[in-house]
Amino acid sequence: MPALSRRFRSLPSYPLAELPRLKRELRAQGVDLIDLGVGDADLAPPPAAVEAMRESVLDPANSRYPFQQGLLAFRDEIAAWMQRRFGVRVDPMREVLPLLGSKEGIYHLPFAYLEPGDATILPDPGYQAYRGGTVLAGGEPFAVPLRPEHDFLIPLDELPAEVVRRAKILYLNYPNNPTAAVAPREYLQRAVAFCHEHDLLLAYDNAYSEIAFDGYLPPSILEIDGAREVAVEFHSLSKTYNMTGWRVGWAAGGEAQIAALQKVKTFADTGVPFTVQHGALAALRAHAAWVPANVEVFRQRRDMMVGALRAAGYDVASPCATMYLWVPVPRGEASEPFALRLLMEHGVAVMPGSALGPGGEGFFRIALTSPEARLCEAAERLGRMR
Repeated sequence: MPALSRRFRSLPSYPLAELPRLKRELRAQGVDLIDLGVGDADLAPPPAAVEAMRESVLDPANSRYPFQQGLLAFRDEIAAWMQRRFGVRVDPMREVLPLLGSKEGIYHLPFAYLEPGDATILPDPGYQAYRGGTVLAGGEPFAVPLRPEHDFLIPLDELPAEVVRRAKILYLNYPNNPTAAVAPREYLQRAVAFCHEHDLLLAYDNAYSEIAFDGYLPPSILEIDGAREVAVEFHSLSKTYNMTGWRVGWAAGGEAQIAALQKVKTFADTGVPFTVQHGALAALRAHAAWVPANVEVFRQRRDMMVGALRAAGYDVASPCATMYLWVPVPRGEASEPFALRLLMEHGVAVMPGSALGPGGEGFFRIALTSPEARLCEAAERLGRMR
C-alpha cells in the first residue's frame, strides 16, 4: 500500500466521527439518549416537496444525468427567490449553480483558486468543510479565533499582513455555526471592501439565512455594493426545510466565480438528481406559506431551552438566529471532557466547542433538534453537571 498523502494526514479528525459509535453503544445498553449534538432537525420537510419528489420519481426522464445545468425551472426559482427574499437579481444560468448541498460547493471552491502555499482565512470554530477543502486543494488554512469580545466576528483589521498577502479566500458564515452570532451590515460592507483591497474571494456561507427570530432578517452578502465582483454565496435547503438528507443547495455570485466552481464540479459529479431538484423547487415555492411555522418551532425551543439552562445555572445568550445555543462550559472545564462526561454519565450528546476548532474551546453547542419535552429533560440533566 502506498503511504497516505501529506495533505490527507494533515486533516483533523472530523468532529462527528466518533459520535455515531458512542451513541450506538449507549443505546444498545438501554441508555435513554438525548441527541443534541448534530444540526439535523427532527421535523418533516414541506409536504409539497415530498409530493413533488414522489411524482418526479415516476417519470423516467428524471432518472437521467442532470449534469450541472440541471432543472431549468429550479434555477429560475432560485433566482426568483433571491429577488423576493433579498432584493438581489441573479442570472439563473450564469450566476446560479445547483449544489449537492452547500457543503459540497464550499469544499470544492478552493480547487479552483488555490496554488500550493496559498492561504485561506477561516473562522475558528467553524464548519470543517472550509478547512478540508483548503487542505485537500493544497492550501494552508489560517484559522481566526471567534471571541466574545469581537462579537464572534473575524477581526479583519487584526489579521497578520503576511497571511493576508498569501490568502486567496476569506470564509464568513453569518448567522454563524456554531456561535449563532450575526453580522451587522456595516461589518459585511467592511468585509467586501477588505476583499476588494486585498484581492480575496469572499466565500459567504448563508445556510442559516432563514432561521431567524425576533424580527431579524439575515441579509445576503450580494446585497452589499461591490460584492458580486468578489463573492460567492452558499445556500442550503437542509436547515430551512428540514431536508438534510436530500443534499441540495446552491451557489450564487458573480459569473466568473460561478463558472470556476461549475468547472470543478464537472470533474467531481454529474449534478443534483432531477428528482431532488423537483422537490427543492417545490420547497422554495412553498417558502412563504410553510417556513414561518417551521421557524416558530425553533423559536419556541430556543426560548424554553434558554430559560431552562439559565435556571440550571448556565450563562447562555438567547440568539436571534440559527438552531444552536453556544454555551460556556462551567467551572473552566475543557469542552471535550465535559461533553464526554455528559454523554456517558447523563445520556445527553452535545458538540464540544473544540471539536469545531481550537477557538471553540470553553464552549459547547446545543442543537435545538429535539421536541421541547426532550430539551427540558436534557436541561435538567445538564443541571446535574454544574
